[in-house]
Amino acid sequence: MNLRFIDWIWHVRGSLALAPDLSRADAFDRLDPVFRQTGTSHDRADDMLVFRKKDAAAQDKMSIFDSGTLKIEDGPAGTVLRYHLISRALLFCFLAPLLFIGFAQLTIVVGERQKAAAAAKAEKAAKKPELAALPMNPIDKALGAPAPEKPKKKKDGEGKKKPSPTPAYVLAGMFATLYVIGRILEDRLVKSLFRKRLLCT
Repeated sequence: MNLRFIDWIWHVRGSLALAPDLSRADAFDRLDPVFRQTGTSHDRADDMLVFRKKDAAAQDKMSIFDSGTLKIEDGPAGTVLRYHLISRALLFCFLAPLLFIGFAQLTIVVGERQKAAAAAKAEKAAKKPELAALPMNPIDKALGAPAPEKPKKKKDGEGKKKPSPTPAYVLAGMFATLYVIGRILEDRLVKSLFRKRLLCT
């Protein structure tokens, strides 16, 4: 299976056209401060920069990405910066809804089984003879005390809280929303960050 068809889930790719008078060395010099952050290591060649992040600081504008590659290539319209960034956080946000939906389905199955078991137990209990009233003590009877009531049958499952899939669906929705927003937003933010650094003098 070619992972390229699904790796867009946690890989961010893009490109930016460079100014005609901007050399490759100057372009990487302008981008260099972005990769001089706590927890970030990077290696630079003539036309490529490779970085990795470990325990990135929260204020790092690229903290969501774990690693990536930036290349400067010649394109039909001039020199182009192409970047390929990888984020495990995006992958987690994509997979989390599937996990919670699985929990919700499991909760439904368990609930149905409990319901079936309770119905079978109730049917079995219905076939049993009704409980007789407790005999009254002769002294209580002589004193005119009221006769004791028949013991009430406790309904099966009474007082028990039924498992609900709703919390799992809510969490699945939250992570799905977080993924969609993060995937679109981070793509735009990183492109804007690179553009600003390349335009600075």
